Amino acid sequence: MGSADAAVLAEKMDTRREAVVQYANLAGGERGGLVDVEKHVSRRYVPTEEGGRAYIGKGLPERQVLDSFEETIPMRDLQSHPLAKIAIGWMRKKGWIAIRDGGVVQKTGRTAPPGPDEAAFARLGESGAIEDGDGVADLAKRGLVEEEETVAYTVSVTPPRGRELLSQGLDLREEVGGTLTREQILSGEWKDLPLRRYDVTKLPKRAYPGKTHPPYQRLIDEMRRILFDMGFEEMAGGIVQSSFWNFDALFQPQDHPAREMQDTFFLGERWPLPAGYERVRDMHEHGGETSSTGWGGNLERREGGAVRAPDPHDEPLHPAPGEPPHPPVKAFCIGRVYRREAVDPTHLAEFEQLEGGIVMDEDVNLRHLLGFLKEFYAKMGFEKVRFRPGYFPYTEPSVEPEVYVDGLGWVELGGAGIFRQEVTALRDRAPGARVGGSRDQPGGDAPAGGAAGSPAALQERRRVGPGDAHLRREAVIWE
Repeated sequence: MGSADAAVLAEKMDTRREAVVQYANLAGGERGGLVDVEKHVSRRYVPTEEGGRAYIGKGLPERQVLDSFEETIPMRDLQSHPLAKIAIGWMRKKGWIAIRDGGVVQKTGRTAPPGPDEAAFARLGESGAIEDGDGVADLAKRGLVEEEETVAYTVSVTPPRGRELLSQGLDLREEVGGTLTREQILSGEWKDLPLRRYDVTKLPKRAYPGKTHPPYQRLIDEMRRILFDMGFEEMAGGIVQSSFWNFDALFQPQDHPAREMQDTFFLGERWPLPAGYERVRDMHEHGGETSSTGWGGNLERREGGAVRAPDPHDEPLHPAPGEPPHPPVKAFCIGRVYRREAVDPTHLAEFEQLEGGIVMDEDVNLRHLLGFLKEFYAKMGFEKVRFRPGYFPYTEPSVEPEVYVDGLGWVELGGAGIFRQEVTALRDRAPGARVGGSRDQPGGDAPAGGAAGSPAALQERRRVGPGDAHLRREAVIWE
């Protein structure tokens, strides 16, 4: 009395059984105490689709084959039976047959009454399902039956509180738990509505709305932490930079592909050229006061020229002439960059780019730079690192770092090199000071020199599986 199956209640309430159980749990427990919910778990075994159902009503394979011949039969004839591959082994295991010289199969003469497995299988054929018992485990091992779990819930009214409330009658009107309308408030109708009760003394469920977006942002944070541990400092800059700082100050030729619209977004603003731009112009036209011959031609005098988005870091990393940082300096930048790109599962028009590190110190050489890069990639989880000779307009010598990624092979990560004299001479460097720089990009190609993959993007692929990357042909490799 006062109890019912949750499935029966769900049918009467025209709802799902899971909803009934949820309502009952809300009414029960410490807060309600009006009903009890009991969970009943039962297990039974049913025939499998692949094997068990094929033998229902016919018997196990070994019994069917045993009944198909008299006392003896040639092995060749026995093997022609469609169930022979399964049955012969089980008949021998149960001691029903023996194989004599000459390949003759002979019954052992023992009576072969149904064993526990056959008895269980016979019950299965009669009822369609059986409880656990003798022989069932053997049938399960052979893949003839599988376990099926059934969960049932019984909801019972608790004495005395639940039954007392039930005897008083229940208000089955739907509670109003949402926002009251203006009309309900002005008319006073809200006083007669079945409002949902709230316990203002109870603390609300704790919410944690913010988190680091996995896994890409965590990898960017990991790169930043590694560079801090290596003694680098972080720099930041605006999204939009002038063509002067983005190209000209880096000794980028006027006809370099990075200046085209594929890699650069141009805006309509015109910015004035900084004081001392003539030194950059002379460097491009004839090498200025260095031994360089420059690029030749006449550098067009533009007041700001185009404004570019794909590299937000050039201005702080390449300060104006006359305001150089003093060695030693180790710096990097990580920020959002943009480019014209067809969006697909492996390409976006915006991505994070790492400029780092920029190393400036007395007597820094290429071996120091390669050491920094190897250490960084090792901390990112890439054990195998190598360097390929490369070319960039503003560094010489230049290299392209590659790491080995399982499933992808050797993958190029970016570009690096010693800044050319045409770049460092514009910064009033002290004699002997050298600058090394590397460029890595998560999810895109380097604007100067070209690169595929990056520490962040490839670290993500290494953890979740191979992804899209561009592989370079074999050539000279510096280990």
